[in-house]
Amino acid sequence: RRSRRGERMPREPKILLFNKWDLSEVKVKDPGLKGVISLKPVYIPHSWGRHEHRRFGKARVNIIERLINDIMHFGKKYAKNTGRMGGKKYKATNIVKAAFEIIHLRTGKNPVQVLVDAVTNAGPNEDTTRISYGGVVYHVSVDVSPLRRVDLALRFIAEGARFAAFANPKSVEEALADEIMMAANNDLNSYAIKKKVEQERIAMASR
Repeated sequence: RRSRRGERMPREPKILLFNKWDLSEVKVKDPGLKGVISLKPVYIPHSWGRHEHRRFGKARVNIIERLINDIMHFGKKYAKNTGRMGGKKYKATNIVKAAFEIIHLRTGKNPVQVLVDAVTNAGPNEDTTRISYGGVVYHVSVDVSPLRRVDLALRFIAEGARFAAFANPKSVEEALADEIMMAANNDLNSYAIKKKVEQERIAMASR
């Protein structure tokens, strides 16, 4: 680029995640999830909760930040942001950062691409809901929206890492890296893939 005077302008530096990973080369293979997996270039994935109280605001939050937010849910099973990881976003960011380094060392790929592949594979397509008809409750199979598919996939990946690292000499960074890589390969040893298959099996029985 040149200025109005014809002088060459300095090229703007490329925005790399953690000053290392290029998000522009990451591809979302599932066309249904392209609109809800945000790969907006950032140095540090922290939006300071600007999406809060906005309908479908999560779809515009970077996918890495959404994983970090799920990693913070590290306390009681059904209570968000409680326990030893409640609100410790800096610590959760460092866990994801270290997990990405492990993924790159083991696969040689961009770890963000591996994460996106894992989310695509681990998001269930069907779920069940309760419908009351004439005083009788029925479980009916329903399709899962793209935004909820991403939500569930990230939750399953974070849960799998938490359960693998709990009371285990394996660190949570290694557990998270293993879980993401197994989910990206559609490996049935992955906690996230197991949960997806189980949920879809229950939904199929409720059709």
